Amino acid sequence: MKQNELLTRYNYDEFIPSKFGRWLNFDNSPPLGEHGPDFPLWDLDGRETRLSEIFAQHTYTIVEFGSFT
Repeated sequence: MKQNELLTRYNYDEFIPSKFGRWLNFDNSPPLGEHGPDFPLWDLDGRETRLSEIFAQHTYTIVEFGSFT
């Protein structure tokens, strides 16, 4: 799938299950209390860090992806 098509599908025009349901993938998420996979993150100033570095600094970490509006 081309990136433009993927972005068009992700940026749906109305919040109904048939448009957002495909993006829910909770069955493949790590169980509560277990670390998720490590990956790079960037802050608003463009500085790079890694999820593992954030885990090491904080007891609890919440990572939110996508648009919850």
